[in-house]
Amino acid sequence: MPGQVGVGPWVGAPPDDPRYDPELLAGGDRRNVVDAYRYWRRDAVVADLAARAHPFHVAIENFGHDHNIGTVVRTANAFAAAAVHIVGRRRWNRRGAMVTDRYQTLHHHESVSGLVAFARAHGLAVVAVDNTEGSVRLETAELPRDCVLLFGQEGPGLTPEARAGADLLVSIAQFGSTRSINAGVAGGIVMHTWVRQHADLDTAW
Repeated sequence: MPGQVGVGPWVGAPPDDPRYDPELLAGGDRRNVVDAYRYWRRDAVVADLAARAHPFHVAIENFGHDHNIGTVVRTANAFAAAAVHIVGRRRWNRRGAMVTDRYQTLHHHESVSGLVAFARAHGLAVVAVDNTEGSVRLETAELPRDCVLLFGQEGPGLTPEARAGADLLVSIAQFGSTRSINAGVAGGIVMHTWVRQHADLDTAW
């Protein structure tokens, strides 16, 4: 059908590989996954992504139900973040994630202090992103390899607790009239900066 994504039923003898899902082989795979994962069981995809994950995490504050979280989760999945952390309210708008939340490791913390405690326990530097006084330019900063990239909410940005708990505060250079860009866009910029500095590009799809 025009506009339909994915692939139809498997043609020929089915592969002898436990990663493949018999139902997907028989009925086709229309999921939002790269071709390398076509026909794979969801748990097999999750396991392979965990093995390929980069050592950076992504966190976003959700004290006011930020609608950008789904986009942040989808982008974190695209760049193979080790995990995404939701700080504050547990519920968030999953529509923007385009079902990538089914494959991405997710954590929830009631407060920023919980996130910071997780980071300390796992040897992760907290890199907070906000255009505020005391920040250094992302464009010239060296991001830690093992880190949590922490984003605030649309409008107020990072909470004072988030800024206080950060090991590094970075800002994104802007040249227009708007005071800030939304967390979905900021997340993509900062994650890609980490990829440019630390990732092995030969492992990209």
